[in-house]
Amino acid sequence: MTETELPEAQSRAIAQAVREALARRRISRQALADEARISISTLEKALSGRRPFTLATTIRLEEALGQRLREAAERAAPTLAAPRHAPEELGSYSRESAAWLEGRYLTLRPSFGAAGALFAYRTEIAWDAEAARLVFREAERLDAPFAQTGHVSVPNQSGTIYLVTNWQGQYRIAMLGRPTIQGEMYGVLTTLHAGRGSQLTPAASPIALIPERSAPSVAYGRITPDLPDYAACRRQLGRVCEDSYALFFTCPS
Repeated sequence: MTETELPEAQSRAIAQAVREALARRRISRQALADEARISISTLEKALSGRRPFTLATTIRLEEALGQRLREAAERAAPTLAAPRHAPEELGSYSRESAAWLEGRYLTLRPSFGAAGALFAYRTEIAWDAEAARLVFREAERLDAPFAQTGHVSVPNQSGTIYLVTNWQGQYRIAMLGRPTIQGEMYGVLTTLHAGRGSQLTPAASPIALIPERSAPSVAYGRITPDLPDYAACRRQLGRVCEDSYALFFTCPS
């Protein structure tokens, strides 16, 4: 089976067709996942839009449901021309005005699980013509199930760039200053940190996005102080505070 990811518009249409099939047949998502021989996590993420359907997953679902999901997606394809500007709530930007943000970035933040270590992964920003907005996708994360996807907000007043994930009302936001002349973006990440058991705690950390063309040659994953990449990555991440791209206020004593 190929792992080719389907286009976002087609993936959304397939998700709708699967939800309708579940409701019509009165079967659970777990039962469908078992019948299709896929994990419930894969099905949930694809249905919620956190991850696109792959061709392999779609074929297995078609076999389990006994219907052609891709045909439903083709029928649902829009006939009107796609809008040229992002929605007002994202800044009403056009692709031309925000094209400089598109590309692949080495992303750095402190490791949440190892004191003193850094966490490196890739963030890809691209234009979604169907939805008329920039979208982002994280990859090469050690904790792959927690990789984020979402949309990009570029308001024209503050100059701040927002990478926003909204999963069932649960938000995760990276707030970044406008790129430097080299294209780097620095700012603060607000997210939830997994604690003991199922406990989730609000957390914030510095974050840096460095264009891959000018980024240090780094192996993605956890970067500890004993590795040769650590010093260069630590300098990049240190710019968040040293150059006042973000402010961190401590709790009152």
